[in-house]
Amino acid sequence: MANKEAPLEELMVAMDVVDTLRHQQDLAERELDSGARRERFMLRLKELYQAQGIDVPDHVLEQGIDALEQERFEYTPVVPSWQTKLAHIWVSRGRWGKPVGFFAVLCSLFLAIYVFVEVLPERNLHAQLPKKITSQLSNIKQVAKTPLVIEKSQEQAGSAQIAIGNGDYSHASSISEQLSLTLSNLEAQYYVRVVSRANEQSGIWRVPPNNESVKNYYLIVEALDDLNKLVEVNVLNQENNTQEKVKKWGLRVSEATFYRIAEDKNDDGIIQNNQVGEKKRGYLAPTYRIDTTGATITEW
Repeated sequence: MANKEAPLEELMVAMDVVDTLRHQQDLAERELDSGARRERFMLRLKELYQAQGIDVPDHVLEQGIDALEQERFEYTPVVPSWQTKLAHIWVSRGRWGKPVGFFAVLCSLFLAIYVFVEVLPERNLHAQLPKKITSQLSNIKQVAKTPLVIEKSQEQAGSAQIAIGNGDYSHASSISEQLSLTLSNLEAQYYVRVVSRANEQSGIWRVPPNNESVKNYYLIVEALDDLNKLVEVNVLNQENNTQEKVKKWGLRVSEATFYRIAEDKNDDGIIQNNQVGEKKRGYLAPTYRIDTTGATITEW
C-alpha cells in the first residue's frame, strides 16, 4: 500500500531524462500538448535511449516528463537581497577572514598604543596641572627677591586656574611653562663676561631697519658659574621677542662703552676687565657694571 521512494538509480535516470528534454526543448513544446502526443514523445524518448543501449522503463520516463512539467530539477536563482548578500559574505569568510582578522588585530594594537602613549598620559597631566601650578607659584615666592615678580606670577597662576576650570588645558599648560621659565631664571646664578678668545667676535653693531641713521652697538657676552665653567642661560631676543637658551648673546651698550672695549682688545688682543655683570639668585636679570640698556639679541 505504501508509496515507496524511487530507487536512487531511477531518480538519476529521471534527472537524465529531464536533461535530455531540456536539450530538445522545441520537441518537448510540440509533443507535450496532449495525451496522445505525450505517448508519442515517450516512444521517441525510449527509442533515443535504446539507440544508446540504455533500457529505460516507462514509469521512469513518466517521472522524467512529470519532473520537467513541474520543474522539480530546475534551478531557480534566489532573488538578490541583503540577506543573500550577508549569506554570500559569510560563506566566503574563509577567503577574507584571515586578512580582515589580522587588520582588526593590528588596528586594535595601534589603538591601544595610542591610548597608553597619548590619551592616558595627557589625562594624567591634566589631572596634575592644578597641583603643579600651585607648587610652581610657591617655589617662585620662596626664591624671588622682588615683589613685582611675585605679583606677576600670582596673576599668571590665577589665570591658569581659571583656564583649567573652563577646560582650556592648552592655555593653562602654556602659563605653566612660563612659570617654569620664571623659576628657572630666578634660580640661575652666574657671572657675565665679554668673549675675548682669539678668532671670536667681542662686539658687533647693526643698523635697525626702522631707523637707518643710527647704529646699535652690542658686546658679545657669555655666562660662567662659580667654577668658571660656561653655562647656558635663558635670553630674550628682543628683535623677535622669543626666549632662547644660549651660551653667548649680544648685550646692547652705549657707543662709548663699545669702543672702549674694542680699544682694550686691540691693545694686546686681551680684554683686561672682561667681567661686566653678575646674575644673582632670586633676580630675573643680571646687574651690569657697564653702561647698557639691558636689551639682548641671540643672533648676529
